[in-house]
Amino acid sequence: MFSSFRLSMAWLHTWFGLVLGYVLMACFFFGSLSVFDREIDRWAIPESRFAPQPMPSFDQMLLPLLRQVQPDEEDYAANMPRLHDPAKGPMTPRLELPADEFWAYTTHRDPVLRMGAGFGIPLAKDPDAHNHIHGEVTIDPRTGALLPSDRLKIGSEFFYPMHYSLHLHWLNLGYWIVGVAALVMLAALVSGVVMHRKVFREFFTFRPRKHVQRSALDLHNLTGVVALPFHFFFAFTGLVIFAGIYLPLENTLLKPLHDAHEIAEAARTGLPHERAGEAAPIASVDAMVAQAKRRWDARGMPGEVGFLTLTHVGDRNGYVSIFRAGSDQVARVGQGVHFQASTGKVLREDPAPTALSSVNEFLTGLHLQHFRHWLLRWLYVLGGLAGCVCIATGFVFFVEKRKKQHAAKGVAGSRVVDALAVTTVTGMVIAAIAILVVNRLLPTHLPARGDWEESAFWAAWALAMAHAFWRTAPVLRARIAPAWREQCWAIAGLAVGAVLLNWATTGDHLLETLRAGYWPVAGVDLSLLVCAGIAVLAARKLERRETSTGGAAPARQKNEADETDDDALPGRVLPAGATARLPAASPARPGGARHA
Repeated sequence: MFSSFRLSMAWLHTWFGLVLGYVLMACFFFGSLSVFDREIDRWAIPESRFAPQPMPSFDQMLLPLLRQVQPDEEDYAANMPRLHDPAKGPMTPRLELPADEFWAYTTHRDPVLRMGAGFGIPLAKDPDAHNHIHGEVTIDPRTGALLPSDRLKIGSEFFYPMHYSLHLHWLNLGYWIVGVAALVMLAALVSGVVMHRKVFREFFTFRPRKHVQRSALDLHNLTGVVALPFHFFFAFTGLVIFAGIYLPLENTLLKPLHDAHEIAEAARTGLPHERAGEAAPIASVDAMVAQAKRRWDARGMPGEVGFLTLTHVGDRNGYVSIFRAGSDQVARVGQGVHFQASTGKVLREDPAPTALSSVNEFLTGLHLQHFRHWLLRWLYVLGGLAGCVCIATGFVFFVEKRKKQHAAKGVAGSRVVDALAVTTVTGMVIAAIAILVVNRLLPTHLPARGDWEESAFWAAWALAMAHAFWRTAPVLRARIAPAWREQCWAIAGLAVGAVLLNWATTGDHLLETLRAGYWPVAGVDLSLLVCAGIAVLAARKLERRETSTGGAAPARQKNEADETDDDALPGRVLPAGATARLPAASPARPGGARHA
């Protein structure tokens, strides 16, 4: 099909990257925002704007609140009919389900405390399976006050899941699309290295004053090379983390073996797998927490509690597991200490991880970045945004290279790609800022407020897509699409509007948050203003380019300094009536035209 392996890699890189680049763009962008998801939550929920707190007393505050948690209505409606066995009797009403487990979770970046309960299903089809209907609440750990359940945590509950699930939950479709895109990304990275023979030179090459095609390719190569390890690592570890979804062996072919392993593991660790069926009280969990902290101290790793669970609530086989907050290290390790719930006796202290477990925990910790290293977190953001720039410039290069040919033939391919690129690049940013704007505009006590915010996000993105397809019509005449410039102005306006609305609705203007050193809110405001500034610069440059060329794409100037490898790649079509320029005959090879 191709005359060389390099040309075949170029074809694969171009078309694989184009087809799934739109998904990868969303993964990179929302993955970058997810690095500071808790900070975005603080901006979106003013009631949570206070300093991070340690986990409060379980006995005095958390246990009474956990006993009031109710099964979620949507979870009950969706899963109860599937898990209940009607042959055994009528379905248990939602509010009569017995609590089987409690949990509480916090991090060094979380002022609020998330906690919840898992409710058992008395007449389940498979009594041995881990069947639960769940309920969750968020509280102010200073007072125990419940925060409104309909307030959307935009960072941790919307942007963060967006980067790995696309919010397409039917049959886990979003996970599968992202998984395929990650595989394609690995192929694109490898093929990109193969097709670019001068990788080291491209590390130092960027010519912004050249024509659009040249500048876009330079920036595409530069951002791809600079962040190549970052891109490869995150694509690979993302696939590893979700391997259980992509290869669901424990719930299909290997389910009997998986169930048997759970029972054997419970016997080995001393942590009961089943309820005993005998009621038992709960001893002081605060005393267990104090003992766990003493044990961590003795192991040379003092720390606070990050995650606490109580399994088999109110049963003789109940046990409490206390995990250390691991924000001081990269590896996602909990150093769990497990106690018998009724007596407080230590059942097990997790041993040091094996070599294989250490590698898994380190890779998982690097991807999920729960650590307290602010410089490294910002490097994550820059790496993710470099991926966005790499993909966006790939789209621009694709369009610029082909739009004259497509215009001459009357083909709409370049316009479609350009419209989708505008939708994915600037349209996605518009949607992300629009949800913040709507968050500040909606009344605080509006019912189902979070649903309104999500709807605003999708509506803004849909409008951006409609605008992109409308305003990219000039591409059919090989001209520059004004959609890019107009959406850059929209980004600038929305970003500044979000900052002003935050000031108007909460009083926490930027000068105040900077003076108080409250970086979660100040950081979001500053990021929005930087985004607005970049959008204005981009819009003005695009406007100058449109004015100077009359909307037409500038003619390509070819000279010795501008020779690029892209001329050898597939898809280059010579203009009508032109002839290929062959190398001059070599004295060593008479008549020696070279053949690739």
